[in-house]
Amino acid sequence: KASDLVMHLYRNDPGEYKLMFRYLKLFRLMTYIEGDADQGFTITIDGPASLFKPSTRYGVDIAKLIPAILHVSRWRLTATLQLKDGYSQQVTPRQFSLDSDCGLVTHYPPGKTYDSMIEESFVNRWPTDKTPWRLEREVDLVPLPGSVMIPDFRLVHPDGREYLLEIVGYWRPEYLRKKFAQVRKSERDNLILAVSERLNLEKAGVDIAKVPAQVVWFKHKLQPKAILDVLA
Repeated sequence: KASDLVMHLYRNDPGEYKLMFRYLKLFRLMTYIEGDADQGFTITIDGPASLFKPSTRYGVDIAKLIPAILHVSRWRLTATLQLKDGYSQQVTPRQFSLDSDCGLVTHYPPGKTYDSMIEESFVNRWPTDKTPWRLEREVDLVPLPGSVMIPDFRLVHPDGREYLLEIVGYWRPEYLRKKFAQVRKSERDNLILAVSERLNLEKAGVDIAKVPAQVVWFKHKLQPKAILDVLA
């Protein structure tokens, strides 16, 4: 199993960064991110062997990221592996490396990805003909210490008002803690969080009262009206 995976995304088209970070969100990986769009990014991903409770599913999610990085023009990744000898049971660290000259071709589409069916349903339900608020999928990166935040949507009004919307669905406790820590670090005063009532935030160690954002709760589907009521 891998204890960590380090990805270097060298200076590329900004759209490639955004797509890569969306895939990171999609697979809900624990990451530490350094750099910027001008110089490139270094992404350190905790591997399944580094978790308090190692997870095969988490390891599969990391593997799913490989086709995503192929959308980036210039990159290199190095994985630190913990290999166990079947006879002695001794664990020995090894490294595996891959870069953009590998010749692999991705089967992932280059278009926009949705993190969940909740997002896709929300977009399809947005009443474009009944509200002046415009729902935008393309959102700029919000740089944070040790990370990058990509809100799911941007809401823009003709009078210049603008809000960022982040949908918090069904995530692991570790990811929930990281997500709400990002919100606190962002220091944004125009952030709306749509949070699923199914999440056990208390178990994840999240105090929603201390989150500096407007919170909208939802059950199975996020209704546009709930967001528009906040914007009114």
